[in-house]
Amino acid sequence: MADISQPRWIAGIEPPKELLSATGTQILELECREQPARLRELIHAYHNDPVIRAELEGLRRAAQKKGPVLFLGMGASFCSSFGGSVLLETHGRFSVSIDAGEWLHYGLPVWGDAALSILLTTSGESAELVELFKTGNAAGRKLGLICNNPASTCWKLAGYRLPILAGPEYGNATKTYTNATAAAIILASEILERPWKEDADRAADVFAAHLDPIFSRRGQLEAFCRGAANIEVIGRGAAYGAAIMGALTIREMSGFRAAPHTGAGFKHGPNLDVDATHVAIIFALGRAADLGIKLAQECNRKGGKVVLISAQNHEQTHNLFPVKIEAVPEPWEGITSLLVPQALTLGMVERTGCRLPPRFQYGVMEQ
Repeated sequence: MADISQPRWIAGIEPPKELLSATGTQILELECREQPARLRELIHAYHNDPVIRAELEGLRRAAQKKGPVLFLGMGASFCSSFGGSVLLETHGRFSVSIDAGEWLHYGLPVWGDAALSILLTTSGESAELVELFKTGNAAGRKLGLICNNPASTCWKLAGYRLPILAGPEYGNATKTYTNATAAAIILASEILERPWKEDADRAADVFAAHLDPIFSRRGQLEAFCRGAANIEVIGRGAAYGAAIMGALTIREMSGFRAAPHTGAGFKHGPNLDVDATHVAIIFALGRAADLGIKLAQECNRKGGKVVLISAQNHEQTHNLFPVKIEAVPEPWEGITSLLVPQALTLGMVERTGCRLPPRFQYGVMEQ
């Protein structure tokens, strides 16, 4: 029986004493700024480490069976799967990102139709993911894992294992979202037998180059959004995963109720109540970038404010806050786009205080 009196440190690593006394705001900035280095480490490992290469090859072979490739996760892990499923879809392979809790309760009768299921969990201890592994293993399903904790229950249960390599994470899912998204994209590329290293390096370069300039504008971003009745984050493709994650970051850390949408989903509902109390953060990136710019113009015409993230230059106005991020190959915009919500969140919690304290130990994992 496990000794419950012993601390269950995040990732099994006891944090240094100076970190234990850090505030949520300090942890957020620290972990955001770790992202470029952690991302480069993952790219290098996935390209060169023989153990990881063997796992990728095993998953590639497992995916040859007829049927869809499923990505299953919850919260930030669900968000980070979109890079993988979108890449597979755009190259002709049926794939979908699914909430693991929903799948556990409603999807099991059709699980046998899938060629391969990739389960994503930072902790590796989430009750729903553990149960899915037990159920899937018992039924002989092909299951892979993307996880940040090699000492976890899910890691022990998985047939194929890919590490997130983000290091311990004590605040919001910053590093783990970034690296898990990269892992999902690389895995999808391997399944498709497409080269990925050059695209990954380009994304890492752009991400690193834009972090400081965007974070230096966090006070301006916060002032622009201050007083909004609501903030809605809008993206398409892999950037929809970033929209979900961006809204989750704002809500978890600041307590402000932000909500994510696809571009089409926003048009057919929330767009109806846009007025001067409304802020939209729009990721106008990738192949549907023009639709994002068009939506920003429509929101502005209705009096709403827009933070517009695009690869183009746009003039700033009283209700348009443009942020230019250099273009990256699809679907890597699922990583670069998140810099803006992270910077905004940091600006918000610096002004009003951080709602989510750092978490250094795993608690009870339950449904």
